[in-house]
Amino acid sequence: MGIYSQKAGEYFLEGYNCSQAVLRAFAPLCGMSPDQAAKIASPFGGGIGRQREVCGAFCGAVLVLGILFGTPNPGLDERKEVYARTQEISRRFREAFGTLVCRELLKGHPALADSSPMPETRSEDYYRSRPCLKVIQTAAQILEDYAGEEGRIP
Repeated sequence: MGIYSQKAGEYFLEGYNCSQAVLRAFAPLCGMSPDQAAKIASPFGGGIGRQREVCGAFCGAVLVLGILFGTPNPGLDERKEVYARTQEISRRFREAFGTLVCRELLKGHPALADSSPMPETRSEDYYRSRPCLKVIQTAAQILEDYAGEEGRIP
């Protein structure tokens, strides 16, 4: 396990949502404070606002990808490059979990039935009963590996 995936797991266990945990782990590399990262990523937890849509950990990884490899230009070539990078991260995530969708990752878990905006209280049972820690650490590791392959992480 790499340093960023380990840190992302620690942040999740501290109570940050899945997206916050991933972006916060990479914050120094992205030129932002951990608090700025947590604020930016806060709406993406629970499958975007706890709607159980696209996995928040994956969203956090894509936010980091944009910071490290994104473009401020509207050109087609620039967008094509960042979209190709995003699709590669997506492919690796799907290879690991079979889906990018939070509700599919939680399939069979009681939390799936609750998509109210009220987050659940964190407890040992909360962390033990769901796949989120593994998903968060894997999303961060996928990004860490990819960024390392591309020379963005020493």
